[in-house]
Amino acid sequence: MEDVLVVKFGGSSIASTDLPKWVEAIEKSRRALVIVPGGGPFAKLVRQYQTRIGYDDAAAHRMAILGMEQFGHALVSLGTRLRAAATIDAIAAAHAEGLIPVWMPAKLVIRADEIEHSWSTTSDSLAAWLAARMDAASLCLIKQIDLPPDSTIEAVSAAGVVDPSFATLLHTATRVFIAGPSDLKVAGRRLSEGTVPGREVAHEKQGGFVEAAQ
Repeated sequence: MEDVLVVKFGGSSIASTDLPKWVEAIEKSRRALVIVPGGGPFAKLVRQYQTRIGYDDAAAHRMAILGMEQFGHALVSLGTRLRAAATIDAIAAAHAEGLIPVWMPAKLVIRADEIEHSWSTTSDSLAAWLAARMDAASLCLIKQIDLPPDSTIEAVSAAGVVDPSFATLLHTATRVFIAGPSDLKVAGRRLSEGTVPGREVAHEKQGGFVEAAQ
């Protein structure tokens, strides 16, 4: 599966008036996309009730993944080209029909031993994990913040923009972009042209930064 762009749709966008605008922009894409939904308020409720009920982190992790699927189904209902897809084969089938798959992660993630079942692994890391399983895939994280210039993977990890497991599950060959509110106005045009909205972030290297691939 070549030239795929994995787009992680932040769950925090649920509360934003930009949500339908991002969906509209995404549906203009001419390249193959895979949408990874965040957990948003659905996962937040899992965290809130963990202390009250007493379930462990492994159970909370599985419940939060189901929260991602809830947001995923909401996204599917908002679009005209969006289709729920749980497996790599289902993603490929949606692409073959010219549709945009919205990944439902439970079937693949819950039984993946390399993924830590705790709050250190959220939808950002799961999007990186999925991108690593697709040849030549890039990753775009839609956030509710705009990054400063020269941001790096290490910097956004340290700042909590992505979760602690992100850098571990991210494949070294995966190009990473982070799009914020200021990118929305050109997102539809860029996606229709086959390019990626947002700022590309790379790994740091001693004495400077790793140059982004062109």
